[in-house]
Amino acid sequence: MNHLMNTAADVLGLAPVVPVVALDDVAHAVPLAEALLRGGIRTIEVTLRTPAGLPAIERIAAEVPEMVAGAGTITEPGQAKRAADAGACYLVTPGTTDRLLDDIDASGVPYLAGAGTVSEAMRLAERGVTAMKFFPAEPSGGVPFLKAIAGPLPDLKFCPTGGISPQTAPNYLALPNVGCVGGSWLAAKDLLSAGDWARIEQLAREAAALRSPQG
Repeated sequence: MNHLMNTAADVLGLAPVVPVVALDDVAHAVPLAEALLRGGIRTIEVTLRTPAGLPAIERIAAEVPEMVAGAGTITEPGQAKRAADAGACYLVTPGTTDRLLDDIDASGVPYLAGAGTVSEAMRLAERGVTAMKFFPAEPSGGVPFLKAIAGPLPDLKFCPTGGISPQTAPNYLALPNVGCVGGSWLAAKDLLSAGDWARIEQLAREAAALRSPQG
């Protein structure tokens, strides 16, 4: 592993926008990662929703070592180890069960566990998890929800994902309990199928400018 990702909090500091990508073609993995890097985004969440997911992570880890590749849509035991073996530097789940969390903990790889309610966030906090994914962000209450829970749960930080656009991302990033957002618009399917790496680079540059990771 080329990157010192010790905790989930480290993941939140990688970029203001984490590209969330479901790849249909493994051949797109390397040029996509290179285009994002040129635009100033140094992380990518490759979801395991397609058969190309794991081999794409392997390809990025081997050929674009500067890119911090994470594995998303971890939903069942066994996937965490396979993702780690493929070279994933972090893991992301849409939601959590105790069985899944035990399995991910055993992998030793940092993770953003998904929470969509106050109770789910509190259950994760009980396990020592303080940085997590808020999913699906827009349907689950969006910016007003995160504002409301900052008071009673001040120690928790989130990466909201789901339904976020370039227009709404700044509203999320302005919140003190948001470290970054997940966005699928940086590598939309039409851009990938067209091989429009220049447009992806441009979108990455705009996303990177939304806020510095330290901001």
